[in-house]
Amino acid sequence: METGRIARQASAAVLVREGATAVLVTVTAAEEPRPDMDFFPLTVEYREKLAAAGRIPGSWLRREGRITDREVLTSRLVDRSIRPLFPKGFKNEVQVTATVLSAGSDSDPAPLAILGAGAALHLSPIPWNGPAGGVRVVLVDDRLVVLPNPAEMEQANADVMVSAGPEGLVMVEGGALVVPEEQVLEMLFKGQDALGPFLETVQEWRQEAGKEKFPFQAPPIPEEILQAARRDYGERLAQALRIPEKQARRAAVARIEKEALAQAADPDQAQETARALSELEHEILRKAITAEGARPDGRGPEDIRPIWIDVGWLEGPHGSAIFTRGETQALVTCTLGGESSAQTIETLAGMEKINFLLHYNFPPYSVGEVRPLRGPGRREIGHGFLARRALLGVLPPYEDFPYIIRVESDISESNGSSSMATVCGGCLALMDAGVPLAAPVAGIAMGLIQEGEKQVILSDILGDEDHLGDMDFKVAGTEEGVTAIQMDNKIGGLSREVMSRAMEQARRGRLHILGRMKDALGAPRKELPPDAPRAFTLRIRPQSIGLLIGPKGQTIRSIQEETKVDLKVDDDGLVTVYAPDGLSAREAMKRIRAAAGDVQKGKVYKAKVVKVMDYGAFVQIYPHVEGLVHIKEWDEKPTEDMTKAAREGDTVLVRVMGADERGRLVLSRKEALGVDPSDAEGM
Repeated sequence: METGRIARQASAAVLVREGATAVLVTVTAAEEPRPDMDFFPLTVEYREKLAAAGRIPGSWLRREGRITDREVLTSRLVDRSIRPLFPKGFKNEVQVTATVLSAGSDSDPAPLAILGAGAALHLSPIPWNGPAGGVRVVLVDDRLVVLPNPAEMEQANADVMVSAGPEGLVMVEGGALVVPEEQVLEMLFKGQDALGPFLETVQEWRQEAGKEKFPFQAPPIPEEILQAARRDYGERLAQALRIPEKQARRAAVARIEKEALAQAADPDQAQETARALSELEHEILRKAITAEGARPDGRGPEDIRPIWIDVGWLEGPHGSAIFTRGETQALVTCTLGGESSAQTIETLAGMEKINFLLHYNFPPYSVGEVRPLRGPGRREIGHGFLARRALLGVLPPYEDFPYIIRVESDISESNGSSSMATVCGGCLALMDAGVPLAAPVAGIAMGLIQEGEKQVILSDILGDEDHLGDMDFKVAGTEEGVTAIQMDNKIGGLSREVMSRAMEQARRGRLHILGRMKDALGAPRKELPPDAPRAFTLRIRPQSIGLLIGPKGQTIRSIQEETKVDLKVDDDGLVTVYAPDGLSAREAMKRIRAAAGDVQKGKVYKAKVVKVMDYGAFVQIYPHVEGLVHIKEWDEKPTEDMTKAAREGDTVLVRVMGADERGRLVLSRKEALGVDPSDAEGM
């Protein structure tokens, strides 16, 4: 890492290198706070420039377009790794940018962006309780590897990004091919241990190159306003927060807030009163959980909300499910498609094809709000990616189930843990569509309330418990192990003991949910839906692929358009036909063989005589596929004059006997006598 040479007008800038990969990270802060905001205005922008990989963008403008999903997801990783370490009440706008300037084939820029952000913030004058950093840890054949190379990534059974700071684990994000909880915890702790020397080095670096932090102390709530709020509204607020239903609870709290703000003498007092009520709400809910074990909806710490499920409730999609857990509900569909439905994206490593898509939507009506319907935001992209990772570990290999799969989740009600409802509903929709999953998958969100030495871990958290709590820990998996994990916290770091307890409690909750899911649909349906596309395969000679494609793709396009199928052609000559029914598939395969000119030994084909010679006749089975029927193979009786036995343009049946030493077809009309023409292929 280096600083002081590039981007010197930023609050701080760090260039991080590993091998040929270089990431420039800058941090900048506004001089004045934004007291009008009720949240910390931090923005993180991670960008990959294709010039870093020596390529020019393929867009019409030949420059990078809108932010990609990969850039959004990496921006979120950086954000979640640094946000918990800013002091409470800090309202100055802060912007962190991470730009990939050079992309080598041996390094992953994402952890370098987290390492750079942690170092730059620690060197900067911005108040921040660092240092912090992040590393990727993978599991390869029971061996843990930190900062793996691409070959190790390809072989990994599990992949986890781990961020840590002085107080413990800060952020976790990962996926796995069903790995036991114990191994996942080993990965987290391995990453934390690996970051120890880095954090020490950055701490030393600050002594040498760091800037003096500007003083910050969160403005306290005036004691008289806080006491007045507690005296006048404390009991009513406590009663309101015990109302089980979310909408009724929030309405009761809103009425109290409206009444209190109406009593304020001026806007400044109203702002302080709002802060006091927020602090009081925070205090009441947390105390009720830690001291009494009482959650807002009346559950105990490990209780799961009531679950109801409806599978196959829609006729149009290939698979569908409603998954409802308390006041959180996901309407999930599954659609199967052919090769043309795959998503192709441009990355630093080249073009990447995605066969499994999962899209998560969070419409405003799910929380009773009125907002414009726009494209997916960063949160929706992040939630969809997590749910996709949870299900990816149990999907069949593409070679065994050659379909493009799209799962779409529309959250129709939300009161916490909607991404995990998507996992559960997505699994059920996949099974309803007949996708042969290795095992059912369920997800659960865990929370934490920590007051002094008292720690209460909560299963299946509500929205208020997420908002007012200290941890959001999501775990998805099967009965045998974990397929996805995500953790965020608000207290700067979590201990290993808390993570271990939360993981085990999540396992018990997940098994309960899996039991309810199995009651609704115990296994994938044996057959695909009648209207789902069918996949058929045939093989042609690799040298015939060009004939099948045709000039400018005309031949393959005409086959697809006229037979209503999708085709996928592999380099080894394997052709996959996605057809609406068997009849369309057979017609397409017939056209494919004709276009590719592939014939099979022993089969009978219709052929046209194209040239007659003294020693036999040349016949054409398909365009570009011709062979000789020798005079001895023309008839069962000896043929004395070929010019009398055959004429150009005649249609005859011939059997393929093989090929000679030069690869030319050897054909026989004699061996095809008596065959019904309707059983023959060809012209």
